[in-house]
Amino acid sequence: MYSVGQPRKFRDHPFPYHHELELEIHTLTNRGVGLARIALPDVENSGDGGSENPKSEGWVVMVPSTLPGERVRARIFRNQKNYSEADLVEVLTPSPHRVEPRCSLFGLCGGCQYQHLVYLEQLVWKRQQVEELLEHMADITFPVAPVIGSPKEFNYRSKITPHFNPPRQDGTMPIGFLQLGTRSNIVDVLRCDIATEAINERLPQARDEVIANKDTYKRGATLLLRDAGGEVATAFDHVITETVGDLKLRFLARDFFQNNPFILPAFTSYVREQASAHGATYLVDAYCGSGLFALSAASAFKQVAGVEISESSIVWAKENATANGIENVNFLASDASAIFAGLEFVAKDTAVIIDPPRKGCDEAFLNQLVAYGPRTIVYVSCDPATQMRDLRHLLGTREEDEQATGYELTAVQPLDLFPQTRHLECVITLTRK
Repeated sequence: MYSVGQPRKFRDHPFPYHHELELEIHTLTNRGVGLARIALPDVENSGDGGSENPKSEGWVVMVPSTLPGERVRARIFRNQKNYSEADLVEVLTPSPHRVEPRCSLFGLCGGCQYQHLVYLEQLVWKRQQVEELLEHMADITFPVAPVIGSPKEFNYRSKITPHFNPPRQDGTMPIGFLQLGTRSNIVDVLRCDIATEAINERLPQARDEVIANKDTYKRGATLLLRDAGGEVATAFDHVITETVGDLKLRFLARDFFQNNPFILPAFTSYVREQASAHGATYLVDAYCGSGLFALSAASAFKQVAGVEISESSIVWAKENATANGIENVNFLASDASAIFAGLEFVAKDTAVIIDPPRKGCDEAFLNQLVAYGPRTIVYVSCDPATQMRDLRHLLGTREEDEQATGYELTAVQPLDLFPQTRHLECVITLTRK
């Protein structure tokens, strides 16, 4: 028997659909969701269904938009195999760190997770989450430096990509971002409080252009709004110029580039300092893109090599080096299977910066890196979970590793490039013992 509105595949254990319960939030997950634990009655072994089974104590219930220490009322909407998910109904006892979210869509739009948490506490929790990932995924206890915060807490994001599906039967066509907890529902977003003001000024026009031509869309699509150089680009192939300190970098609007320009001077300075701090005189930027780290660090080294499998990115990197008058950098497109082949830098005098995609490095690349054996490795990541997985490989501490690699961890520095969200950047430094 289904409840009204109950999904057909709803798992009815341990709670019925839309069951409400009071919970105390214990912590935040690394996805920015409040986590509560509750003891379950042992229905199978108890005649009256009212006794508690110690083995069942600690059933996890995830409740978004909640904070540690809060007592809340929540409504179950999904039971997974090992935990339940619930919507927040009411905050009964608020955290002293709770603030009013700036955006009226917070809790519905899935873009932000922390607008209800005062910013300094966001940094505290992000640091703690890196510590926990380091301990649980890499089996390492190591002091994590306090998070370097963003100069801007809102209106910092220089690129957004709102999505939309073909018009609905009623003619409406929401343009925005995925609804929290769903994989396809799009929330209509008229303004994004973490995007720059220039983007928000341009967004209504971009939306109107799509809506005016909505009947031409037979499938979903994505808008692009990128703020750089005093203009907001909406064409994917538009050439833009981003300024980082004294550098001016050109690339296509669709290309990957860090989306918080306000923290980039501090970010690139830290990476340069870590790469040069342990005596290396040569630098390899192994995922160089259009040259951000290679060019910003060039003044600290005799020679720099930027390596990238994308030939189009190498073209932009070379043009950026010439335009900025940097002559000690050489960029080369290299096959992923032999990314260090042809390098003339002596490994013991070389630092390597790696900044892979969110999925982290593949095993072939990590094997090449360890075999090359540079003096220093500076690993930049937008996903500390995959970074900690790769850290075990770089240290040689996995079960399948026959021996340690000879590297030791010397620094872990998170940076908050993404205020109000669960995301962060983390830089770890390894050196040869």
